[in-house]
Parts: sequence; structure tokens; C-alpha cells
Amino acid sequence: MAGEEGENRDKGFRLLGILDVQNTPCARDAILHGAGGSLTAGLLHFLATSRVRRSFDVGFAGFMLTTVGSWFYCRMNNAKLRVQQRMIQGGIKNKVVYEGTPLDPTNKPGAESGPS
Repeated sequence: MAGEEGENRDKGFRLLGILDVQNTPCARDAILHGAGGSLTAGLLHFLATSRVRRSFDVGFAGFMLTTVGSWFYCRMNNAKLRVQQRMIQGGIKNKVVYEGTPLDPTNKPGAESGPS
């Protein structure tokens, strides 16, 4: 029984057998935003026109657009965050390497002279 729990935990949740929602960044949020967008678009179109089939089509289009838009927005923000993290890590590494040497940019030339 304990082995089955480990298998289920590693497997994750697959949407349509293609997208591993649990392990793919931004997938869960994008699907949830898409569901909300489809419900909103379809319901508003149905309330405005009372056409069921067309409202379903509008809801499906709302799902696709909202999901793809949310996916790309989240992925772009994650990419920007990773670039910023790499820049900060490089700066910290340079700070450690150059600390205490004449190449240290935080050392000021007049600050090294002691009291006379």
C-alpha cells in the first residue's frame, strides 16, 4: 500500500494524457484561469443572446484564449525572474571573489587612509 502511494505521487495529474499539470510550471493556474474565462464568456453571451450553441462556442473560445494568455503571461514572468536571479547570483559571486582586493568596487580610494 505504501508503494502505491509513492507511484501516485510521482505520476502526477495528466490532463488529456498530454500535459502533466502537477509538474509543469504555470499549467495549473492557466487551466483554472481558462475555466473561469470560459464560464464567464459563455454565460454572458448566453444571457445576452439566449443562443445555447453559439454560447458554447464563445465559452470554448474564451477558454482557449484565457488559457493561452495566462500561460504565456506566467511563463514570461518566470523567465524574467530567472534572468534577474542569474544576474543577482553573478553579482554575489563577483562580490565574494573581489572582496578585500584593490578591484573591489565598494572600496573607496580615500577610505583606506587611517587617522593621522
